[in-house]
Amino acid sequence: MPLPEFTRRLVEITLTKYCVQKVPPHVRDKIRFGYRIRGNHVTLITERPRFDKPSEWVDSVVAQFRFNPADRKWSLYCADRNSRWHLYTLITPRADFEALLDEVDRDPTGIFYG
Repeated sequence: MPLPEFTRRLVEITLTKYCVQKVPPHVRDKIRFGYRIRGNHVTLITERPRFDKPSEWVDSVVAQFRFNPADRKWSLYCADRNSRWHLYTLITPRADFEALLDEVDRDPTGIFYG
C-alpha cells in the first residue's frame, strides 16, 4: 500500500531538505544523500562515485522508515552488513517522522553512519 499522498509529500519535502543540508557544497562531487520511496517504506541512502569508475555512483543504505497506516506511526529500521533490515529499538514508533530522522542524524550507537 502506498503512502497517503499528503504524508508522502511531507516526507519528500523533509528528506529533500535534509539531503541537501547534510553535504557541504564543496564535497558534493564525492558524496551525496538521497532517498527512495517504495510502498510504505522510505529508505535513506548515501551515494559515492565508484572507485574504479568515478563517473558511476553506487549507493549504500543508511536507514529505513516504515509507515503503518493502521496507527499512522513510523518505525525506524537499521541495516546489517548484508543490507537486511532490523527494527531499531532505541526509539519507539511515532507519528513524527522528523523525530526518527533526528535519531538517525544523532546516531548515538553508530549503527547508521558508523
